[in-house]
Amino acid sequence: MKKYVYFFNEGKGDMKSVLGGKGAGLAEMTRIGIPVPQGFTITTEVCVEYYKNDKRYPQGLEEQIEENLKKLEQVSKKGFGDSQNPLLVSVRSGAPISMPGMMDTVLNLGLNDVTIQGIIEKTKNERFAYDSYRRFMQMFGNVVLGIEHDKFEHLLEELKRELKVKLDTEIDCEGLKILVERYKKLVKQEIGKDFPQEPKAQLKTAIDAVFNSWNTKRAVTYRRINKIPDDLGTAVNVQEMVFGNMGEDSGTGVGFTRNPSTGEKEDYGEYLLNAQGEDVVAGIRTPLPLSNLKNDLPGVYKELIRIVTILEKHYRDVQDYEFTIEKGKLYLLQTRTGKRTAQAALKIAVDMVEEGIINKEEAILRVEPNQLNQLLHRRIDPQAKVEVIAKGLPASPGAAYGKVVFTADEAEELGKKGESVILVRTETTPDDIHGMVEAQGVLTSRGGMTSHAAVVARGMGKACVAGCSVLNINIKKENISVNDLVIKKDEFITIDGGTGEVFLGKVPTIEPKMSKEFETLLSWANEIKRLGVYANADTPEDAKKARELGAEGIGLTRTEHMFMEQDRLPIVQKMIMADNKESRAKALEKLLPVQKGDFLGILEAMEGLPVIIRLLDPPLHEFLPNLEDTLIEVNTLKLKNADPDELAKKEKLLEIIQSLHEMNPMLGLRGCRLGLLYPEIYEMQIEAIIEAAIELTKKGIKVKPEIMIPLVSHINEFRPICESA
Repeated sequence: MKKYVYFFNEGKGDMKSVLGGKGAGLAEMTRIGIPVPQGFTITTEVCVEYYKNDKRYPQGLEEQIEENLKKLEQVSKKGFGDSQNPLLVSVRSGAPISMPGMMDTVLNLGLNDVTIQGIIEKTKNERFAYDSYRRFMQMFGNVVLGIEHDKFEHLLEELKRELKVKLDTEIDCEGLKILVERYKKLVKQEIGKDFPQEPKAQLKTAIDAVFNSWNTKRAVTYRRINKIPDDLGTAVNVQEMVFGNMGEDSGTGVGFTRNPSTGEKEDYGEYLLNAQGEDVVAGIRTPLPLSNLKNDLPGVYKELIRIVTILEKHYRDVQDYEFTIEKGKLYLLQTRTGKRTAQAALKIAVDMVEEGIINKEEAILRVEPNQLNQLLHRRIDPQAKVEVIAKGLPASPGAAYGKVVFTADEAEELGKKGESVILVRTETTPDDIHGMVEAQGVLTSRGGMTSHAAVVARGMGKACVAGCSVLNINIKKENISVNDLVIKKDEFITIDGGTGEVFLGKVPTIEPKMSKEFETLLSWANEIKRLGVYANADTPEDAKKARELGAEGIGLTRTEHMFMEQDRLPIVQKMIMADNKESRAKALEKLLPVQKGDFLGILEAMEGLPVIIRLLDPPLHEFLPNLEDTLIEVNTLKLKNADPDELAKKEKLLEIIQSLHEMNPMLGLRGCRLGLLYPEIYEMQIEAIIEAAIELTKKGIKVKPEIMIPLVSHINEFRPICESA
């Protein structure tokens, strides 16, 4: 029978395609002796078959789950559903390629009205037991039973108001008992049945829910954005629960072995005492920086740093890890390759070469080409006189400006129309992913550096300010208030994800400066490359930037872009509308010096490197007003009995536009065909190129212009243009 379930000690780190990233990480940590709560992984192959077979599981799976559950009972010395010494488990997803927060998780599974008594007896902590039960009911009710999360939150907030407390941790045991009963009533109202009490039935439906979460809207959207195939499937990890909410010597946290925003080698992460893992990642409470743990629990902190240092050396890359502390004992729940900003990716890659962890070729492959793109984003001008209205955590660097919107749907709608928006939320959830894609940046009032908003924004290269607690975000009234200042929906703000600052309106930005790591990595790429790289550049400024970034030449200079500038377009239009060759020549005479000026700047910037200049390519109608708009203008002038000279002028323009109109202009009168019909245009352009080259050569500046004749399909098109030049 095919193996569908692996106990953690049966797997290895290179089995990601079968065990998923999380399962492979847990198996590998178990193999190298890291303290991991034990459990088993249901493979990705089950998920694939589940969807292929109309949501039916492969034969033999149930027996393998039962067999591994018994093994977990033996290892943990607890019984699943046992009234005296109950085993509680978490049920988590784990895709082969990391999809943080996109799929579902259930914690504390196995709790019911009977097993809770065993937990109370064993821990001597009744409050902890009921806190765990209410968390389980809320998570299971939402993920498995499909009851809206907000309905549970409403009951929780209502109880806190009744008890006159602000934090969940301030609710006493009697309050939690009341909450559990209210949750039971809510479940009965919503699904018409009592909350499930049988642990094995709970486990079966939780596994179903995790597999079903592979195809939720947010998961599908995330896969589209990150080009992750739909047929990989997710694994399901069933793991013994360890508890971070057993008091002030317990806690939970997430961390990175290096700073994922800057790449600095430093303790980076967050934790909460007396909490469970979802409290940190969900951003519901703003956690403490990991460095504080050395004061709260110094022994645990020392052990954590020792373990995660081992993990980074073992995996030879930055690790994103989750941990839980139960009664002073540390457990690692997960490790995976950490997502990082472009700036961090560069620094980490270069530093790891210098530390002897990886080689130069590996460093180059660690930095994605689109991450280099992100480094070219503008940043806030430090010289600008601006007023900071709020400050949060610098969760993902970059400056972003846009209209304030409060829902992911609004962000998606406006973003797709080309408008700049900042998505403002109390905290983001995986359901906001479609809005985050279209937003320029994200601002939240809750959550930390490892919250959902921060992690996803960093992965997308979006600016993010998280945990900006001074903001009072009112989603219903659609406004933000900071002290006496009120910012309404559709008003503009700027955020700086590198400093955590928030500004009113649009703030001046400047071009980024390239770091020494950027230059180092490109120099390594030059050492091993076999392919030369040219840039596209249509202006001297573009050429200078291309040269700075290591371009070995200009592969395409589009001369038509030079014609589109405001001061030049009227001259181009006169040239097109000219009745005869002489009139056209006069217009071209005016264009010659401006074209020459452009070529002077581009050739000088490239310092003797090749510059391929394409002669005019697009159809002439692209330089003229729109046909339909001009037709309306002519008819309007006729109806108004406008000045005859004005009407005649507009009618002549319409006639020329109509004469140039084509059904498919991209295959019509363009490219070299333009040069054959109007040879004087190409003659002027070639003259400008040659004059610029001669002038620079006389100054001792090396030049290497090359001329491209566009869209040639036959020798008889090419020959006359060359001869006339």
